[in-house]
Amino acid sequence: MATSSNLSFTHFDEQGNAVMVDVGDKTETRRVAHAAGSISMSHEAFELVKAGNIEKGDVLGVARLAGIMAAKKVDQLIPLAHPLMISKVTVEFDLDDSRNLINIKSTVGIHGKTGVEMEALTAVSVAALTIYDMCKAVDKSMTINEVRLLKKTGGKSGTYVRESR
Repeated sequence: MATSSNLSFTHFDEQGNAVMVDVGDKTETRRVAHAAGSISMSHEAFELVKAGNIEKGDVLGVARLAGIMAAKKVDQLIPLAHPLMISKVTVEFDLDDSRNLINIKSTVGIHGKTGVEMEALTAVSVAALTIYDMCKAVDKSMTINEVRLLKKTGGKSGTYVRESR
């Protein structure tokens, strides 16, 4: 199953069957992934989150914990992901008052045989979903935006840094 650049997808065998990648012979290296996304909401919901007045409690505190927990459970969510002993997960928020936007960033680290991109992306996604869940009584029109990998280091493929758009 080749792409136009003559690379192949690693999660398929020669017959096109889905397979878990064998990482047994890979070298253990320090691997770190950074991901980001955001959630936009009404001014009313944004101000309630900022003031800590959402009825369900500390929105950002709960979302941070949810993102960290999700990063640790990726192998239970994504069928071909490996169970990993990750060594670091952070989830951070930046509130953009001018756009009623909560920016979310996650960093995940490991010393291992496979990367942690999926863990970082999942942390951001679940943090955003948790914010949505906790705020939906005030604003059902919230939008989760641009969940993306920003950077990854380590492993055979080396460093990847997302180009600015």
